[in-house]
Amino acid sequence: MVDTTTIRTRTAEPLRVPRYAGWIGKTVGSGLYRHTIGRLADSRPVRLALLAGVPLFWIAALHIGPIFQMGRISFMADYPPSPDGGSAYTLANYKLFFSDQLYFVPFLRSLVFAAVVTLSTLVVVYPVAYYVAKIVQPKNRVRALLLLLIPFWAGELIRTFSVIMLLANRGAVNVALRELGFIDRPIPMLYTSFSLSFGVIYLLALYMLLPLYSAIEKIPTQLVHAAADLGASPFQRFRRVILPLSKDGIVSGCSLVYLTSVGVFAAPLLLGGPNTVIFPEVIATLFHSSNDKWPEGAAFSMLLLAVSLTTVGLFMRVIGGRSVRLM
Repeated sequence: MVDTTTIRTRTAEPLRVPRYAGWIGKTVGSGLYRHTIGRLADSRPVRLALLAGVPLFWIAALHIGPIFQMGRISFMADYPPSPDGGSAYTLANYKLFFSDQLYFVPFLRSLVFAAVVTLSTLVVVYPVAYYVAKIVQPKNRVRALLLLLIPFWAGELIRTFSVIMLLANRGAVNVALRELGFIDRPIPMLYTSFSLSFGVIYLLALYMLLPLYSAIEKIPTQLVHAAADLGASPFQRFRRVILPLSKDGIVSGCSLVYLTSVGVFAAPLLLGGPNTVIFPEVIATLFHSSNDKWPEGAAFSMLLLAVSLTTVGLFMRVIGGRSVRLM
């Protein structure tokens, strides 16, 4: 539907200009288009500005802007500021975190919880990703991947309540164990560290699956066969060939899961108990309290953001090195 015409200029080689058929051709050939969008499209800097403007605006307005505002509020003595004299800036909001163990323990628990969830998710998802990427026939890989992605089409709350229905005293697990004769009374699994970890791993498995699948699929099968021909055992082939070549996927998946799990909020409220309170719940309490402790909540949020990003950065530096890249 597209042909080209040749236009010769005095200073350049012949230029191939596309000619479109149908209503597209009529629109492109109209005077209104040539004097508006067409004139802008003729300029390469303008084209680059238009293409980059939308994503840059999105990042600045919806990502950097709110974080900057949060950081500004974290240094304010009170928020919203008083109409008469505004609000003074102070470091007391940050000092509060270090002065009370009530805040430090949930903060440390969140970091440990995120690390355990990340490692557990990697151990659980890696065999699944390898099976889909290397064992399943190429023509069936899309179907297998689609089957794994179907549960994630539902919302986070729906999947969280499905975990509750699975682990409750009258849930599927306890009913199955009782019918098989393994237990006489239900095993309390809800509102514990186990239920919280299980639920978060289930909710975040997708963030680990896709980077791992992408990295493992790119590994040449000939390298694994060559290692086998040279006498390498299955474990040696995994340790010396597959694992190093899937390093990018491991680093990307672990980084995504860690950054998400360290700030998870809905799952701890529904699956956790009094002994599993993590730092995002403390932050939410400060924001939702009747005392209007927004500056304290903003300070705690910035601390969690800074520590989690630093942890991921060190992890990527130590494990991934300079060659690692996020997928």
